[in-house]
Amino acid sequence: MREVQVDLSGKGALVTGGSGDLGRAIAMRLASRGAWVAITYANRRDLAEGLVSELRSTGVGALAVQLDQATTEDPPQVIQAVIGSWGRLDILVNNAAWNIGVPFPDLEAMTPDLWDRIHATNLRGPFLLARAGATHLRAGGGRILNIASVAGLNPDGSSIAYATAKAGLIHLTRCLAVALAPDVAVNCIEPGFMDGTRMAARVPPSVAATHQSRALLGRTASCDDVAGLAVAICSSEGATGQVIAVDGGMFVHS
Repeated sequence: MREVQVDLSGKGALVTGGSGDLGRAIAMRLASRGAWVAITYANRRDLAEGLVSELRSTGVGALAVQLDQATTEDPPQVIQAVIGSWGRLDILVNNAAWNIGVPFPDLEAMTPDLWDRIHATNLRGPFLLARAGATHLRAGGGRILNIASVAGLNPDGSSIAYATAKAGLIHLTRCLAVALAPDVAVNCIEPGFMDGTRMAARVPPSVAATHQSRALLGRTASCDDVAGLAVAICSSEGATGQVIAVDGGMFVHS
């Protein structure tokens, strides 16, 4: 099936976590449709600046802004940086996240500090960005896309805190869809295991094989799969409050 060539020329987009594999794919796909793209990074400034150069080479505006999403101060400052550069914000992609592997049964290892950091980054951060950007998004009929995880609907993933934070992000999507209607559409993608990412490379081969064997499509998702859907959702006129899994059908029969 040929992909619809969406025109996002003149739109201003912010993709958090742009220095990661998925953030990069989404940023590049938005730029390929004409959007000006701001990305955020936590520590890897070199990767972020490299991506900015690539984005600009396609003929669109681009900038990188450092963001510690676990703080309350950084999200509003990032929004202001985008507005200060372009004067508008049309698309917010809440992609940045943080996790650490803590087996579910090891409750003692999931300390209050770890719990708070994971929830502050993965749930409160997207809310604060949406809150800070709401006025600007409303002005142009904007779009918010939250990147959750299939762990948000299934007791799976790197830790209980990660799974519950992503579950909260899924419901935050629905709540923001109500709060920002009818001016802003808010939707969510739940990626499953994504081949070709740095995170996938750290997973034992047996685990990757298990994911693939469970996928009804015979393969798990890729960053390109998610990025293509992200652009489609950000250009949709009729969907809000929706949550779509991109996992190759792993959990259909679970």
